[in-house]
Amino acid sequence: MSIDPFRYMNPSIADVPKSGIRKFFDIVQTMPDAISLGVGEPDFVTPYHIRNAAINSLLDGETQYTSNWGLLSLRKEISMYLQQRYQLTYNPNDEVLVTVGASEGIDLSLRVLLNPGDEVIVPEPSYVSYAPGVVFAGGVPVAAPTTAANNFVLTPEALKAVITPKTKAIILPYPNNPTGAVIGREALQRLRNVIVEHDILVISDEIYSELCYSEQGHVSIASLPEMRERTIVLNGFSKAFAMTGWRVGYICGPAAFIDVMCKVHQYTILCAPRQGQVAAEQALKQSREDGFQDVLMMRQSYDHRRRLMVKAFRDMGLDCFEPLGAFYVFPSIAKTGLTSDDFCERLLREKKVAAVPGTAFGASGEGHIRCCYATALDKLSEALSRMADFVQSL
Repeated sequence: MSIDPFRYMNPSIADVPKSGIRKFFDIVQTMPDAISLGVGEPDFVTPYHIRNAAINSLLDGETQYTSNWGLLSLRKEISMYLQQRYQLTYNPNDEVLVTVGASEGIDLSLRVLLNPGDEVIVPEPSYVSYAPGVVFAGGVPVAAPTTAANNFVLTPEALKAVITPKTKAIILPYPNNPTGAVIGREALQRLRNVIVEHDILVISDEIYSELCYSEQGHVSIASLPEMRERTIVLNGFSKAFAMTGWRVGYICGPAAFIDVMCKVHQYTILCAPRQGQVAAEQALKQSREDGFQDVLMMRQSYDHRRRLMVKAFRDMGLDCFEPLGAFYVFPSIAKTGLTSDDFCERLLREKKVAAVPGTAFGASGEGHIRCCYATALDKLSEALSRMADFVQSL
């Protein structure tokens, strides 16, 4: 006797669509000569000294669990790093939790903070996991659109327009994936006034904090007055240190919040991989000693590619917002007359270049595509040449 599996499932979870990013990535795997600008992953290999630290840890037989909180030595390095780089002060004993990537941090934050029906404001376009994560935690995601006219930065007016009595929190995703937008201190201060007035919590995803190309660099909203106590800061090692596969991130915030998050982490994950933690500790320790040379080298390379891509899209006749963070460009393809999905599907089929439709990041992403420039320069140049031919043919 056969059964209907969907009869036994939670429909709110079963109905969540699969990632629009992975759809195109999976197709690329079947096309040998295709070039992918889709997945946001550095093309650099994790620096040798970081890999070597993990290798030595394995050779020394360090294969046991760590504390649920993560290695204390790593948490101390994280605390020093945040103080040095962003003027954030967290006690490594009870205000820093090591997670399996920043992605687990998103999940833990939402699960601990939300009651069924609570609303979470999600600026759009933004990372594909936020809205589904809210749904998985029993909450309701509420989109707050941003536009190129405002540099893809959430405005106080747009924020106020979506606040309701059910609003519990807002996710602040800056530097932003997919737009590359950054948010400065003055803009944060204006948002902060609205947030405090309406007693909203903040989940600040700062995974791209080291990849800022403006002189002022990254500013964390947790560093503003009255914001530390209502902000959960998420970060990790994947983007800045080219450590995507190591799966190490961290959450910082007031001890009461982090303690409960550690409880969920304890029962579901136990601890982040030990060698990943050892590698992460080495990444921070070496960077503190040598002035972040590895990060600086990678950022300079990304900056070169960023400028190349923006110029290339503008030379194609497309409007292209200049990203000042992360490693993505988000050009408008509206002039082609195609939808985002049609543009990307035809580009892949006709020119074997994979980009991601803007709609993968929310409805307000329509008319745009996301292209990742964390790709080898020769492949990037070839992809841009194929795209120029495609746009010209339209």
